[in-house]
Amino acid sequence: MIAQKYINPFTDFGFKKIFGEEANKDLLIDFLNELLTDKGKIIDLTYLKSEHLGTTDLDRKAIFDLYCENEKGEKFIVEMQRAKQDFFKDRSLYYATFPIQEQAKRGDWNYQLKGVYSIAITDFLIDDDKANRGKIVHDIRLIEKETQKIFYDKLRFIYVEIKKFDKTLEEIETHFDKWLYVLKNLVKIEEIP
Repeated sequence: MIAQKYINPFTDFGFKKIFGEEANKDLLIDFLNELLTDKGKIIDLTYLKSEHLGTTDLDRKAIFDLYCENEKGEKFIVEMQRAKQDFFKDRSLYYATFPIQEQAKRGDWNYQLKGVYSIAITDFLIDDDKANRGKIVHDIRLIEKETQKIFYDKLRFIYVEIKKFDKTLEEIETHFDKWLYVLKNLVKIEEIP
């Protein structure tokens, strides 16, 4: 049996080692900038407490893999999910309520919110959607049904289905392709491309 050279990003330890440590913060920033190309560059991130308690003792708590904030005050929940989970989209929505509620200040508050991004990198197919078999990144936003225009752009759910990425090293075309290749194949490769 050949020992793996690199850690597995689909384990809690591996994911947090790659993306969750201050020394590797530049990797998370680079990945998010490649994923969120339409929102402008993230310059810096601050890691935040990833455990969120409910408002009462009876409420369920949430523990994010990674939780951080950029220089604009926008919040990012980044999850790595190896195994398929029932109601995964529901869980994503539930998790996103915590950074929204955190912004509600007591006293005089005008209800203006900063962006919240719930990002899930999965090693399973989220839906068996035959029309989107080749679609790897799903960027979910609130839209107006009739016009299909974005109604609210400060709440986004981004699902990256690594299982669908099937390019070989020779087929990599973009920096984001390289990220997907490395995440999917890190435990098997000899050197980082």
